[in-house]
Amino acid sequence: MADEMIITLENVNKVYDNETVLHDIDFEVERGKFYTLLGPSGCGKTTILRLIAGFTEASGGEIRINNERVNEVPPNKRKVNTVFQDYALFPHMNVYDNVAFGLSLKKLPKNEIQEKVKNALKLVQLSGYEKREIREMSGGQQQRVAIARAIVNEPEVLLLDEPLSALDLKLRTDMQYELREIQQRLGITFIFVTHDQEEALAMSDWIFVMNKGHIVQSGTPVDIYDEPINRFVADFIGESNIVPGKMIEDYRVGFVGKEFECADAGITPGEKIEIVIRPEDLELTSVEKGKLIVKVDTQLFRGVHYEIIGYDEDGNEWMVHSTKKADIGSEVGLYFNAEDIHVMRLGETEEEFDARLESYDE
Repeated sequence: MADEMIITLENVNKVYDNETVLHDIDFEVERGKFYTLLGPSGCGKTTILRLIAGFTEASGGEIRINNERVNEVPPNKRKVNTVFQDYALFPHMNVYDNVAFGLSLKKLPKNEIQEKVKNALKLVQLSGYEKREIREMSGGQQQRVAIARAIVNEPEVLLLDEPLSALDLKLRTDMQYELREIQQRLGITFIFVTHDQEEALAMSDWIFVMNKGHIVQSGTPVDIYDEPINRFVADFIGESNIVPGKMIEDYRVGFVGKEFECADAGITPGEKIEIVIRPEDLELTSVEKGKLIVKVDTQLFRGVHYEIIGYDEDGNEWMVHSTKKADIGSEVGLYFNAEDIHVMRLGETEEEFDARLESYDE
């Protein structure tokens, strides 16, 4: 398994001006997959990228690439390339010269440079743009030039620091598909930094969710979305209804003054917990059929569904995503299944959380 790991960070921390911005980061990246570091601004995700690239020096711990320690290895000696948020293209050079820049520094033969640049531009669908000036290109085209310049050097790892953040919504969505397709075609390991949870869910094989210098949860997009470890992850990854509750017994919980069947076990009876139900898992129904009753307060049309906000008799807010319309001020029932209830233990570590999930399979 060690041979499959192209990058490993072990107990890595980083201190700036006596402030610790990364806390004992353990991080493994498998060859040929698409990884995303996801979290709010200032959580440490770009710092991890800079540590891997060699632009920043770790205050402690070990960084390995291909199982070799690289803490003291300069950036130009590491087999990684970076695509920055502002693309960092040379405005006085045309597309060809931008893409060929790194190869020219290596003093490769002219015909070899031409072949490599041609192949890289073809890969990012910019064949024929060789002589185009950078200032004449759209944001999406510039982003593709930056990717071509990175991949032409044949890195083992491509680091991408929020490269889509400056694009408009439609172009950003298009580029998500293109980036994922490029990664799969090349088989290069991608490590992508973003604060956009939809972007992370759409593109990644594996997500590291970060907060305040810690990796708080890691897993596949489905794992992260369906089984958030705590309130921060549940709130940050999509919309969530979160209410306090209590574990009654295995497969039975209590919240909002009622008891419900659930799919969780292995938690101490009577233990205080938090309950998560996603808005799309709540079904609008009649008051008689509802497991919960709420009074509709607001309703917004979101294109593919209505976003409905209601309050139960205890004042808890409930968000519902439904194709059905509700009447503001009316009482409606909310129906959900046992498996739609996700139980979060207070203060549970990721190791404890993973062990609990594995016990369900057993």
